[in-house]
Amino acid sequence: MKDNTSWYCFCFSRKLCLLSVLFLTETLVAIKLPPNLTFPALIAFGDSIVDTGNNNNVKTVVKCDFQPYGINFQGGVPTGRFCDGRVPPDLIAEELGIKSVVPAYLDPNLKTEDLLTGVSFASGGSGYDPLTPKLVAVISLEDQLKYFEEYIEKVKNIVGEERKGFILANSLFLLVAGSDDIANTYYVLRARPHYDVDSYTTLMVNSASDFVNKLYGYGVRRIAVFGAPPLGCVPSQRTVGGGLLRECAEYYNEAAKLFNSKISTKLDLMHKTLPGIKPAYINIYDPLLDIIQSPAKYGNTLQFVFKSLVQDCCL
Repeated sequence: MKDNTSWYCFCFSRKLCLLSVLFLTETLVAIKLPPNLTFPALIAFGDSIVDTGNNNNVKTVVKCDFQPYGINFQGGVPTGRFCDGRVPPDLIAEELGIKSVVPAYLDPNLKTEDLLTGVSFASGGSGYDPLTPKLVAVISLEDQLKYFEEYIEKVKNIVGEERKGFILANSLFLLVAGSDDIANTYYVLRARPHYDVDSYTTLMVNSASDFVNKLYGYGVRRIAVFGAPPLGCVPSQRTVGGGLLRECAEYYNEAAKLFNSKISTKLDLMHKTLPGIKPAYINIYDPLLDIIQSPAKYGNTLQFVFKSLVQDCCL
């Protein structure tokens, strides 16, 4: 059973790895980094897109610490990344000149110097809805913040209060979540029966803004919040809701768009009301949907990848 499961996961993960470049591009455009500005560290919170191995140390079924995950990573071994190579935090950190690999905070081999240049607190399967991580026994955003508080104390003990404050204020923070809320908690499991799509996406946005507010309270200022992708077009949702032709399930996409609209508006408001904060909304939905709908525009490799996404993958 595990062999079959790992193949289906790998089939899906290869596409996520290729799309890491998209996450990189959209992030760099959104943060509008001046040529003379650098980030001392990159720190990530959220779900599987930015989990670099924390779930290895959690008792959950949501794991990817087995082959063929990691075959294109350094040494060709699985690291707990939901990909066969590096994931968005790694690529973004490298592009910003920080480092080529962002380790998981719960990695038992984590080094002191890694704390100063950034780690990931993310946990695959987590979400903005507090119920989402409970359903699969992964690390909630609330608990990710608790680990972050622990991290802050460690950094202060290493470099002192002043440098700690500088790192928090000038590093790039990534927040990536929401996909598991919409796709799994709301639609597949129907775990929030008393919510319609509008009220559920409002719940998500309120949770996201509360999280950003808490980061701000710790002294964080540069925060990139990723929108939801076109969830109705990923393999699992095509299978579940796309009919015999496995087309994109539009009601998933509509929920993603509604969330994106609300979180973008909320971030604009926070930018106006919280002194010094520099939030950036990262639009993944539109460019990714365009790649899915018109892969030929992006070359033969992506055309093949997204053709196989529809025909071959059944995750």
